[in-house]
Amino acid sequence: MEIRKMVTIVEETRKEMEKDLPEPVKRAAAIAVIKNPFAGKYQEDLSELTEDGAKLGDMLGNMARNALGVPKEECEGYGKGAVIGMNGELEHGHAILHPKLGAPFREALGGGKAIIPSAAKMGGPGTELDVPTHYKDAAFVRTHFDAMPVSVQDAPRDDEILVALVVTNSGRPLPRVGGLKKEEARKEDGLR
Repeated sequence: MEIRKMVTIVEETRKEMEKDLPEPVKRAAAIAVIKNPFAGKYQEDLSELTEDGAKLGDMLGNMARNALGVPKEECEGYGKGAVIGMNGELEHGHAILHPKLGAPFREALGGGKAIIPSAAKMGGPGTELDVPTHYKDAAFVRTHFDAMPVSVQDAPRDDEILVALVVTNSGRPLPRVGGLKKEEARKEDGLR
């Protein structure tokens, strides 16, 4: 895997609607811009990208958690995404995100029973991607439904893939639309 650039984005919200938050709401994105080995050509076997996904799950998962500045047990939300440069295909991003990225990403965060929400799209340099996030142990915890916008000014180029993993320390600031709360989740099946 050839990495051209790594980017980390950290956001910390301390106040919302003129209300001080009891604890800052933090989220961090770790981004790798990699060369797409299959840009410009059809490739039946995408296992090279699948293996890259496993490496990126570990590397970016740990980078995001470290940027967040919290121990594994304080990571609450997660998400993943990719922007594929225009000489690639959408399937290239999915080959990275799905088969093998999840297990090492979860390991970097001390677990996670819920499916990792994802987004992928085609685009050029500066394309913004809203990486969806939710509670890592129960996907239906409504307070954690969110997304973090990420972009890199000069990526992806036509022969690159931008891969982003997002980690949060909580749900949204001041959530109040009801639904399952983190404290009520059974955390058995990754859903509720």
